[in-house]
Amino acid sequence: MRRRRVRPAEEDEVNLTPMLDVVFIMLIFFIVTASFVKEAGIDITRPPAATAERKERGNILIAITANDQIWIDRRQVDPRALRANIERLHAENPQGTVIILADEASKNGLLVRVMDAARLAGVPNVSLAADIVE
Repeated sequence: MRRRRVRPAEEDEVNLTPMLDVVFIMLIFFIVTASFVKEAGIDITRPPAATAERKERGNILIAITANDQIWIDRRQVDPRALRANIERLHAENPQGTVIILADEASKNGLLVRVMDAARLAGVPNVSLAADIVE
């Protein structure tokens, strides 16, 4: 009679390596494709408009406060250096648009100067932000 060797029962394990590979690939995909929102750096009371449209992608946000200060990327900008700042930001993202967040109490003349600086910086799309009236 022959004796059979009794082998220990192999433990059944779930191989997690393929699942972890897929998770890391998805994570990398979402990081690469995510668009990060840049804030102007100050709270603005936007005027309401019945014809306002929602824009999801606005890459260069310029805020004009009620006391006529200009803010870009959470820092106050001198009006004389505005065009240079817009050119720098537009060079980083050539497809980006400029969205101006002007307070209701800001002066119209400063708004026109900001729009003019954006156009002179080579940005073809300049928009004004307003609250949507429902």
